[in-house]
Amino acid sequence: MLGGALVVWTLPQLPTEAAPRVDVSGLDKMDTAGAWYLAEAQRAGTRLEGLKPNHAELMKTVTASIPEPDPVPPVVPHWKQILTRTGMRTMQALGYFKELNEYLGRFLAAGMRAIRHPSQFRLTSLVYHCQETGVRAVPIVFTMSFLIGVVLAFQGAAQLSRFGAEVFVVDLIAIAVLRELGILLTAIVVAGRTASALTASIGSMKMREEIDAMRTFGMDPDMVLTLPRVLALVITLPILGLIADVAGLVGGAVMSWITLGISPPMFLTRLSDTDVSHVIVGLSKAPVFAVIIGIIGVNGGMRVGKDAESLGQMTSKSVVNAIFAVIIADALFSIFFSVVGL
Repeated sequence: MLGGALVVWTLPQLPTEAAPRVDVSGLDKMDTAGAWYLAEAQRAGTRLEGLKPNHAELMKTVTASIPEPDPVPPVVPHWKQILTRTGMRTMQALGYFKELNEYLGRFLAAGMRAIRHPSQFRLTSLVYHCQETGVRAVPIVFTMSFLIGVVLAFQGAAQLSRFGAEVFVVDLIAIAVLRELGILLTAIVVAGRTASALTASIGSMKMREEIDAMRTFGMDPDMVLTLPRVLALVITLPILGLIADVAGLVGGAVMSWITLGISPPMFLTRLSDTDVSHVIVGLSKAPVFAVIIGIIGVNGGMRVGKDAESLGQMTSKSVVNAIFAVIIADALFSIFFSVVGL
């Protein structure tokens, strides 16, 4: 039985467990907090007895103000959750692929516009991005490819020496570097270095609304931003790939001379027997890799929001997506050249 005053100050003294029935005829005073307590108890199954009319009116008002509890969501089977997440990720991937195709079309359209109207093309911007993308990447590309050649020569010599075929390490280095590793590792380095730079530069311009200002002044962002950056990659990546091939062969020649005693003239003699098609196959991938890296980087910059957090997220995503796309493209190229017999 409850008696006296049922107000906010007396609520901590009341039991928290709901009783089957409560006699409230002895209550003299009750505020909204007390009415809320009784309404919750009544909802939990407690039967109130002896409720006074004025208290009943307050209870009615408070009960009408209590929000309904959220419905319990139905239990979804685990296999259905997996299928739902897979479907959502697939649709997101298809939407992202559609955006990349759109930016590829815009890049090609900007290139055709530059051919028809050369005065609109920004040669200074192209030269600047060629320097940033190509010239500044030469040291790291040369060093990486040189060390890859050293590793190939060392490991190849260790394995081929078991069969007395050490001289074939030259063919191993030449085919591996010229056909696959030289241009692939160069593209991965450029993807990590340039895709992030493209996303960060364009994304920061988008955050500061500079791209909107360009459109206001009648400037096409595709001509000003996309075309010079992607075209600089198309020009410089084959050159970097050629530098990587030379560095890899030099590293392999040095290590072969040290471990196997194959002199540089003998190395060059064996290297001259290598089919030139390996060089063509390797360097033919470079323009495609360059377009993939550039389009992904520009798309990531255009998707940046108004905050710095989205800039960091899109920069990381651009690097990962560019490297992943380059590896997939290289695998497709390998299958294609194997089918056509190159």
